[in-house]
Amino acid sequence: MTLTQKEQLLLKDMQDAEKLCIEKYKTASDAARDPQLKNLFSTLSNAERQHLSIFEKMAQGTVEQPQAGGSQSQTFTATYGTEETPDKQNDSFLCTDLLTAEKHASHLYDTCIFEFTDENARRAINTIQAQEQNHGKTIYDYMQTNSMYG
Repeated sequence: MTLTQKEQLLLKDMQDAEKLCIEKYKTASDAARDPQLKNLFSTLSNAERQHLSIFEKMAQGTVEQPQAGGSQSQTFTATYGTEETPDKQNDSFLCTDLLTAEKHASHLYDTCIFEFTDENARRAINTIQAQEQNHGKTIYDYMQTNSMYG
């Protein structure tokens, strides 16, 4: 696959977004108080690493489709109630920050899908976008379960 200059620039943007998400999830996993949330952030960081790898290969001219299963949902047990404890506030901040990052990444990928001429590249970006949306939904589900959203 030969990339246009615009596609190369968009790939750099997508790689930068994935690198940022990887770091944010790692940092958040270290900072989270709830073990469920630590695990969730670690899992999502690994998914972002897979996305980065796909974009790096794409930049070299090879399109690899994302692995299935990157969009699995989770069920959470409430760790926090309605009381605003320092641990809940900490974990809520981390979730809000990462939910915002996922919204940004999904929006970026929405634009990129329309800019790539290669059908396989568009399909890969579309699948990654769907996985990013599911990451956001999973964070939202955690927040709903723990009275952090709304």
